[in-house]
Amino acid sequence: MATKPTFQLFSSSNDKSSSQGLGFFDSPEPPRPPPPPPVEVFSSEVSSSIAFTVDKVSIGEVTLLKGRVNTREVFGLPNSDLVPGVYEGGLKLWEGSIDLVKALEKETQTGNISFPGKRVLELGCGHALPGIYACLRGADAVHLQDFNAEVLRCLTIPNLNANLSEKPPSVSVGDTEVRFFAGEWSEVHQLLPLVNDGETDKKGGYDIILMAETIYSISAQKSLYELIKRCLAYPDGAVYMAAKKYYFGVGGGTRQFLSMIEKDGVLASTLVSEVTDGSSNVREVWKLSYK
Repeated sequence: MATKPTFQLFSSSNDKSSSQGLGFFDSPEPPRPPPPPPVEVFSSEVSSSIAFTVDKVSIGEVTLLKGRVNTREVFGLPNSDLVPGVYEGGLKLWEGSIDLVKALEKETQTGNISFPGKRVLELGCGHALPGIYACLRGADAVHLQDFNAEVLRCLTIPNLNANLSEKPPSVSVGDTEVRFFAGEWSEVHQLLPLVNDGETDKKGGYDIILMAETIYSISAQKSLYELIKRCLAYPDGAVYMAAKKYYFGVGGGTRQFLSMIEKDGVLASTLVSEVTDGSSNVREVWKLSYK
């Protein structure tokens, strides 16, 4: 039986340091196999057979719960491996997710963003900390997407439930519509309920799209960008994107992705924050909006 191609995504050897050292690639991406078909995953499908534990993570003035599951239990893979087109690292806590929550909290405090009544989509959600933040801030709908249905069942749904159970009594999320979707970016629009197919005269679409560390793969960037244009509400929709400036070895990163957007001419980009803490490559949070 042929082995699946893998490459090292994280320098850590265990889950406890999984939010450190992201974004350094040592070899080109191997060809990707055909993706699994897109599916909606229901909250009742949460896995009860995979051990799930939580740690608290302080993000500025916000405290959220970070779920932990074993990659080998879920996928039969070592914790440091990523298999392109099979497992895309959704069980790891990417440091960009923390950067994004920090940026959203600052944007909320300054009045640049408001979640009540808004329809939110988080792409490549994994732990879904940004999406969970949107729930706690009163979003009308929060839809969470990941490549793997297993990630949603074993990590995303339990992590959402854990965080909502710990919410302050003053926070009500009972009216928030939360749904989960698995699939590749080139196909998942077939299931997402608020797609507007890029037509700017339609009323549909998501008011806010969130994504963290989704642009490391150049081969997937075009389909990701096309999905954004299919889903972003016009004319006031906004994308908040956290990523590294460069993902060494494969050519991805914010500069390469923003260059593609600039050439397309549909969206404008604004730098929200920059992180240069020395723990990894320079990290950034960008806001994308219609010109």
